[in-house]
Amino acid sequence: MESQAFQKVYTKLTNITKATVTLKADGVGYDEIATVAGKLAQVVKIAGDDITLQIFEGTEGIPTNAEVSFLGRPPQLTVGDELAGRFFNAFGDPIDGGPEIQGEVRDIGSPSVNPVRRKQPSNLIATGIAGIDLNNTLVSGQKIPFFADPDQPYNQVMALVALRAKADKIILGGMGLTNDDYLYFKNVFDNAGALDRIISFVNTTENPPVERLLVPDMALTAAEYFAVDKNESVLVLLTDMTLYADALSIVSNRMDQIPSKDSMPGSLYSDLARIYEKAVQFPEGGSITIIAVTTLSGGDITHAIPDNTGYITEGQLFLRRDTDIGKVIVDPFRSLSRLKQLVIGKQTREDHPQVMNSAIRLYADAANARTKLENGFDLTDYDERTLKFAREYSDQILAIDVNVDTDTMLDITWELFGKHFKKAEVAIRENLVAKYWKG
Repeated sequence: MESQAFQKVYTKLTNITKATVTLKADGVGYDEIATVAGKLAQVVKIAGDDITLQIFEGTEGIPTNAEVSFLGRPPQLTVGDELAGRFFNAFGDPIDGGPEIQGEVRDIGSPSVNPVRRKQPSNLIATGIAGIDLNNTLVSGQKIPFFADPDQPYNQVMALVALRAKADKIILGGMGLTNDDYLYFKNVFDNAGALDRIISFVNTTENPPVERLLVPDMALTAAEYFAVDKNESVLVLLTDMTLYADALSIVSNRMDQIPSKDSMPGSLYSDLARIYEKAVQFPEGGSITIIAVTTLSGGDITHAIPDNTGYITEGQLFLRRDTDIGKVIVDPFRSLSRLKQLVIGKQTREDHPQVMNSAIRLYADAANARTKLENGFDLTDYDERTLKFAREYSDQILAIDVNVDTDTMLDITWELFGKHFKKAEVAIRENLVAKYWKG
């Protein structure tokens, strides 16, 4: 346990809850780290000389006369090139059996980048997942969440993105992972030989929930090192932000704060924005792109967590199971990347925008045909063809297991156009049809 010479020690707690303790102290700052009866804690509220600390391991066993020492600093992370390929806990300590990191010690939780130092996102981030790269193309410096039901394989999707994404460094922030999920990430990264560019900060279900609050800041502090100091393209993957928000709720409720919608703290928007606004494209070339999982309670998109997330981020990616093909797909109707127009047709092939729009329109026509069928109406020949197209489009493009480059995605879609439709039905410019049609 860290100690300092001539530390002032307090020995009287005025209030104890399951997650926090309160005492009277002076000269203390927000986010400062302390030890309470040997347990790490952090300052979360200052009201005059009343200081409230959140105890990461919980307050069980802490007496009212416990010794409290303030360390005079916020949580810190040692950064350096040695971070690559390593697994750490929420405090930045190695959990993979490897040596301690040697490098520069930095405070976590720094402010987001000043707007005058930002550059408009302009570089394509290829994830290798066709349903994203074709219809919801991501841009460096973007922030976007996956919205998924708890029973969907969102962690497997995050692992696929980590392995396939065209980025210099991938940083995983895992919050509330089961041991199976933790071992899954570790084995997948190791077996793929990709550990040299992946850094992981992990809080599992066996760790105290409040520790999850440190994971995003740890991951983003590492990301800032590689993006700013090394001018590298960094992709930060955070899962699951719903469990992060639940930890926020635990602390706020124990502090007797008046809850907001869905028992979430009133500061939820600011707490989430503080994380997502770290996404940035620097003029010097480095960038931080954030993809985060937000699980939905019963598919409820109006819950406070996804609702606030949608106001902060630049789009969303929805996962759903397609019963026609029995696979999980990236839902083209509910997914949106608000920055895709900055790169599609510019850093991708010229036909990308029109192929994307036509494919989604025909997929929507298939949805209408399915509704007609379910309500007992006769289907036209065009309806039948759209249904066949939609089934093959889901299987060959939208399914999360499809791993092809953007040009191949476009070629596959052109083949589906030629197989099921006439040239006039796809409504694409004649010069592009003449160049790419595969009928």
